[in-house]
Amino acid sequence: MDKQNAESACHDRYSPAATTVEPALCCPVDYDAKWLKAIPQEVIDCDYGCGDPSKYVREGETVLDLGSGAGKICFIASQVVGKEGKVIGVDMNDAMLEVANRFAPVVAQVIGFANVEFHKGNIVNMQDVVEDNSVDVVVSNCVLNLVSNNEKPALFKELYRVTAPGGRAVISDIVSNEDVPTEMQKDDYLWSGCISGAMKDDSFVEAFADAGFDEITVVKHETDPWQTVNGIEFRSMTVVACKADVDGNTDAGPTPESNDDGCCCSGSDCC
Repeated sequence: MDKQNAESACHDRYSPAATTVEPALCCPVDYDAKWLKAIPQEVIDCDYGCGDPSKYVREGETVLDLGSGAGKICFIASQVVGKEGKVIGVDMNDAMLEVANRFAPVVAQVIGFANVEFHKGNIVNMQDVVEDNSVDVVVSNCVLNLVSNNEKPALFKELYRVTAPGGRAVISDIVSNEDVPTEMQKDDYLWSGCISGAMKDDSFVEAFADAGFDEITVVKHETDPWQTVNGIEFRSMTVVACKADVDGNTDAGPTPESNDDGCCCSGSDCC
């Protein structure tokens, strides 16, 4: 699917999903309940993801969330990084950004500080929003698969550009066990549903290396598929990719106490 059609399909699917829950968009995830207490239910209801990259964030860091949607991961990360940290959300959907911006001051009042900002932008090119080498942790939750295939190499390069030396990208996404055929890629519903834009699992990992990341670890790869379509299995994967500093050192971030950040379901009817 080309850039224009991919963006159009996602806009048409996710705009109404900002205010009306769309259960078919990605799969349920178990988040740490202590972070959810400060987040309004309207944001939680319109969260669509397949993992929890916020588990790999620590206090005081600057975090960038690609495709931040209604802001749930941003609001979780804001509490983790604390008042000395900073969280930036980038999304191109106006309806989602409206929800995120409307509830940002509500969350700030509950936690006692404001450290989150949301920007409208295309995650393939964030030059106007994010400077080179400025982000400690780039996170994304089930968004990279929505980017057109011909733009995906540039997207991974953009991940590398914004990541600070010694920083990391923590990406949760849907991957497949086989290459998705062209016929499926042309299906707007499958594309916007995080299916037909999925990369093959090994190609997904290789894309981080091709972009320049040094230490790449698959920290979660679901055993059971989230969905199986036309014999192809689609499942959640979380990757931590590090960018070495000038001395060659890397930082994979904290080790979560519980590493079950993928889909808590299996089969095509679980969501």
